[in-house]
Amino acid sequence: MVRTKFARPALALAAALSAVTGAGMVSAPAFAQAKPPEPLKLKLSKPFQALAAPLSKAIEALKARADVVAGRQAVDTARTAYDNARGTAAKAQAKAPLDAAIAALGGLLSAEKQQLEAAYAAAVSPDDKYVAGQMAIQLGAVGYDNPLQRRGLQTMIESGKVAGADLARLNFSLGSLAYDARDFAASRTALTAAVNGGYRENNAAALLADAYLVDNQIPQGVQLLRKAITDEITAGRNPPANWYRRGLGVSYSNKLVDDAAWFSTGLVERYPTKENWAGAISIVREVARYPAQETLDLMRLMHRTGSFLEGRDYVEYIEAADGRRSPGEVLKIVKLGVGAGKLQANDVFVAEQQRAAEGRLAADRASLPSLERDARAGSATAVTAMAAADAYLSYDQAAKAAELYQIALGKPGVDTARALTRLGIAQSDLGQFAEAQASFGKITGPRKPMAQLWSLYARTKAAPAAPAAPATK
Repeated sequence: MVRTKFARPALALAAALSAVTGAGMVSAPAFAQAKPPEPLKLKLSKPFQALAAPLSKAIEALKARADVVAGRQAVDTARTAYDNARGTAAKAQAKAPLDAAIAALGGLLSAEKQQLEAAYAAAVSPDDKYVAGQMAIQLGAVGYDNPLQRRGLQTMIESGKVAGADLARLNFSLGSLAYDARDFAASRTALTAAVNGGYRENNAAALLADAYLVDNQIPQGVQLLRKAITDEITAGRNPPANWYRRGLGVSYSNKLVDDAAWFSTGLVERYPTKENWAGAISIVREVARYPAQETLDLMRLMHRTGSFLEGRDYVEYIEAADGRRSPGEVLKIVKLGVGAGKLQANDVFVAEQQRAAEGRLAADRASLPSLERDARAGSATAVTAMAAADAYLSYDQAAKAAELYQIALGKPGVDTARALTRLGIAQSDLGQFAEAQASFGKITGPRKPMAQLWSLYARTKAAPAAPAAPATK
């Protein structure tokens, strides 16, 4: 059986059929008996009823037949081996015995399948077709015959005897089976009907999105996945983390920067772990391909969230900061990386950056007062004010930096997005989280995905989130 990207029951037929069984003399499937619905009032044609009654008894008798019981056990054993197999080669090796066991079981049901075909041929009224479909599902369940169950579901739906929530349940099961058969077009049709009909169980909306994604219809799938997540939140439920990760993966692969930012922001908001922060930041930096100054501000977020995971993270930060331009900041990150065991002090790159930074440190610190004085002069340009603000920010002097960025933003020709980003960083460092969110919220263009992550950081610092609720799906 094909496993979807989203955890869900393989068939979910019990849930789907729980409200549409009880048709006259045809007994409901055993797996649908937990919640018996009000029986439908059906009037079967005499030719069909003459065939359906013995078939119903024959299907029931199959459940106790020794050869059928043994055949089902063989399928269960083969399926367990398939599910436990790891890796493509192992899966392929385990699938052949599973297919053979299902085929062998199906051969034991050949007489009942012939009876079913005769009943289908005699089904002329909507009531007949409803019951014929129901018996196809029952026989398919006994034989682990997904195509037969799918045929039965389709027949029940087309009979017109099912409506409302019951119809939505049937469409979900039909779409689920079509998905597992990799008939993604049919899966989308049925799952759309299920979701539009109000079916919300078994990750139906996310499965619909995935039926687009696995069929390489990425924009549609991404938007549906976003909607599925939003609907879960609106309903007061916590979307599963793997929904966000699925969206992140396809957004990253297809260079959908805004969508990658949306999924990454949602992931860390709902599941704010160190690993998720690192993943969200890394996705944005990989997709956006920022130049040095933008990368520097993104890596500053990694520092503040404590989400460095590997040496590469420290190296990219050091490269973007540059020991000749921001010696104090570079030395701080070198110390962190070496202390974490992710950088080696005798590494050529690390040693060179440290040497360059140490050589510049004293003069750079001594220049701060004159930089500030020049920035505050009435004739100061945006470049002068930004240079002073950047210097103070690199030395973690957030209050001075924030004042100077405000000055820079009032100058013509300022790089507004960069100034707002760094103003927001300084405000966050000062604990001015509402102001920081306002600053980040004004940012447009290439820096927007980064600004969204920074805004989330400020929001979580302002009101630390409670532990994430367990996923409901």
